[in-house]
Amino acid sequence: MLNPNGMSGKNISASMNSSRAKTLGDYLKSRRARLQPEQAGLRRSPGQRRTPGLRREEVAILAGVSATYYAWLEQGREVAVSREVIESIGKALRLNRDEHMHLLELWNANEPETATTITTEVKPQWREIVDQMAFPCFISNDRSELLAWNRSADGLIADFSSWPRERRNMMSMLFTDPKLRSRLLNWEEMAAHSVAMFRTSYDKYAHDPWFAQFVAGLSRESAEFAALWKLHRVEVKKVTRVFYEVPGRKQALAFDINSLAFTTDHPDLHLCIYSPVSD
Repeated sequence: MLNPNGMSGKNISASMNSSRAKTLGDYLKSRRARLQPEQAGLRRSPGQRRTPGLRREEVAILAGVSATYYAWLEQGREVAVSREVIESIGKALRLNRDEHMHLLELWNANEPETATTITTEVKPQWREIVDQMAFPCFISNDRSELLAWNRSADGLIADFSSWPRERRNMMSMLFTDPKLRSRLLNWEEMAAHSVAMFRTSYDKYAHDPWFAQFVAGLSRESAEFAALWKLHRVEVKKVTRVFYEVPGRKQALAFDINSLAFTTDHPDLHLCIYSPVSD
């Protein structure tokens, strides 16, 4: 069993700073709460459990660390965490691929936490590229703010041009724009996936107060968003199929959404292209 210092033999340890440590602690707590003893290969003890999911002590046993050390991690204390320890905890919590990748990004032992700047303006030539695209597409940042879009996106997804700039946010519009919702036939699926993707950005920018303020505001506006947010699900960007109802057409239009990194100089920018799916 590893000791509370998180050291094991020749493994290199990393000390977590406060904001990253708290974010990691919250994430571990959320994953523990959703995991039942039977799912982790443990017997359910007699009587009613006061803790939703696994107990801290049970995770510690499964991961091979001390209960005190694991409790410190969930509490967001600044302790040394080795790769071996974080991998063991991930296995104990039965994380899937996306969740495991997110755990490693939160741990991020080899890189100090930096105050990454969010891009809020796009260059004119980038707008020209978007305008020339035949399919609906737009550029957004890690805040889900819309920075550029073409006419096809305006007609299919939502009337972006009519929204005030401060409200042009795909996450916000997904939950507050009734027209967008009525057009998007698989809204529930897209809403769950979008919130899970946004959670990865939220945790990545733990130092940025904008994210906490945005989540608090949207949670007040939308009970559906608030419920999905409490699940603390995380997913990476992937090709997603959506179905839109278009006035004048009997059949819905299907599109695959491809999200691409737009430029290496601005890793927070994403080019989202809606590629039509052939019948």
